[in-house]
Amino acid sequence: MDHKIDRPLELVLVRHAESTRNQVKKGESFFADEFARNKVRGIADEEVPLTEAGRAQARITGHVLKQSFGTFDYIYHSGYRRTIQTVDEILKNYTSLEIERTKVRSSTFIRERDAGYAYDMTEEEAKLNFPWMEEYWKTFGGYFAVPPGGESLAQVTQRVYLFLDTIFRDRAGQKVMVVTHAGAIRSFRFILEQWNYEQALKFTTHQKPLNCGVTIYEYDKHQHHLKLKAYNTTYY
Repeated sequence: MDHKIDRPLELVLVRHAESTRNQVKKGESFFADEFARNKVRGIADEEVPLTEAGRAQARITGHVLKQSFGTFDYIYHSGYRRTIQTVDEILKNYTSLEIERTKVRSSTFIRERDAGYAYDMTEEEAKLNFPWMEEYWKTFGGYFAVPPGGESLAQVTQRVYLFLDTIFRDRAGQKVMVVTHAGAIRSFRFILEQWNYEQALKFTTHQKPLNCGVTIYEYDKHQHHLKLKAYNTTYY
């Protein structure tokens, strides 16, 4: 008896392209100083836009995605400005007819991890206000530790699980692209690759999803699950 396909045939995860905060923070958790922070201070996370370099990254990535996958049935983004703009640039590679055939949807389940009270802080301010944070983070690790007022990656994984449950049910047998954020992509991997806690805690900085990094899962008809084909590939 044929096994009913209960997953998307292809699931392509794309981290958003370079944002203005990415450019200023240079991969660090906090701003280096007041001068750096003032360039983007006061902009809510959901309103952070792409840089011009980021727009170019997304257009180039979209060109390769079209060559590799053709038209997607559904594209999901987090509703944050930088993911919406990334989708817009990717779709510039498609014709108007191809875009009409692709349904674009927003989901709050795949939004950015909430950074909490330290969102706009410099490194010096974070150490002054939360002197216990470094030891706490070392004790619990980067998957379970909760930024003051924010979310742990374990909590992000809970909502990503709900998102996957929805697309497994509603998008089975289809091609789906998800444009989201670094923490969410780590959570997708935890669920889809059935990581245990030890694997999640060993995730290192050099494994962090890059801007417009592409992660590809394909449906394995023999094992009946989504299998990782490529992780964090960039084309620009």
